Amino acid sequence: MGELAGKTIFITGASRGIGLAIALRAARDGAQIVVIAKTTEPHPQLPGTIHTAAAEIESAGGRALPLAVDVRDEEQIQAAVTKAVETFGGIDVLVNNASAIFLAGTAQTPMKRFDLMHQVNVRATYACAQACLPHLRKAPNPHILNLSPPLHMEARWFSPHLAYTMSKYGMSMCVLGLAEELREAGIAVNALWPRTTIATAAIANLLGGQELMRRSRKPEIVADAAYEILRRDHRASTGNFFIDEEILAEAGVTDFDHYAVNPDAQLADDLFVPPG
Repeated sequence: MGELAGKTIFITGASRGIGLAIALRAARDGAQIVVIAKTTEPHPQLPGTIHTAAAEIESAGGRALPLAVDVRDEEQIQAAVTKAVETFGGIDVLVNNASAIFLAGTAQTPMKRFDLMHQVNVRATYACAQACLPHLRKAPNPHILNLSPPLHMEARWFSPHLAYTMSKYGMSMCVLGLAEELREAGIAVNALWPRTTIATAAIANLLGGQELMRRSRKPEIVADAAYEILRRDHRASTGNFFIDEEILAEAGVTDFDHYAVNPDAQLADDLFVPPG
């Protein structure tokens, strides 16, 4: 059993990709994972459901509570928080991972896509934090971790896909504000973002297909970085905008090749970070 043993971690978008990878890393310590996602039945293009994720988490050594939740609905969020506390006795960590993406210019972005990204990325992050706060205040080492980018207010990050950037930066602004708001309460609030693209369903189906997948890293690099953040003392590490490989380098990792989908391929830089 590791440092997250017995901790209850509430993870949005936990049925696949980065969210599931974070859940599995914590499960290996013996953590209790609240699996928050919409997918309850298999999807032809999207692997995993809340139930398959729960099975993987329990096989990895953790406990799982799979809950079907639309994070755009605050009543569903509150009900999930209540169920998590009834089941596990509290909440120690909130990971805001759920995200919607649509990379297009202003004229090409339908307002329903604009609304979806702002509801899932910004509003849900805020709503989940609000709902979890009473329980995080009682936790011995409370953390909120948002999967969102560093705040570089440069036009180049906005002009190609203004709506998406606004929504992701909204998540990061939650980090900036909540970290200071909750400093005296001792709740750590940080952001984590990958240096490179990560091999997820979004890359495969929406953004770059198999060519970009082979130039990406596996979700496990983000999960290992998240683990390093969540095991830190809550009063000593808050208000940071972490990059995955920088966190791991601080932890002594020197070889990142095993995270690459194809170690021989040139890695693709992710959005919002300068070329490495």
